[in-house]
Amino acid sequence: MALEITDENFEEVVLKSDKPVLVDFWAAWCGPCRMVGPVIEEISNEYSEKAVVGKVDIDSNQEYAAKYGVRNIPTVLVFHNGEIVGRQVGVAPKNTYTEAIEKLL
Repeated sequence: MALEITDENFEEVVLKSDKPVLVDFWAAWCGPCRMVGPVIEEISNEYSEKAVVGKVDIDSNQEYAAKYGVRNIPTVLVFHNGEIVGRQVGVAPKNTYTEAIEKLL
């Protein structure tokens, strides 16, 4: 299951991770986010040993959404060694997300 990432644990879970990190910025009221959600869950299960996969609810956690310029949701950011190395805005096929992780493994 995808981790719940908050403003409080973002630095520890995302920025200090020694694995690639995929973060889905979403909100409960967002229709496209509900389409991406199950895909993110699948990826979380498939890559549980190789990568960190999590979700940030932007309604209750706005600090890092603002810091990384998340203006539209869903936005999926890929981090490696604390730096953004990938960004996907809007709905995309599963392989778009998995390829971003695979490049870092």
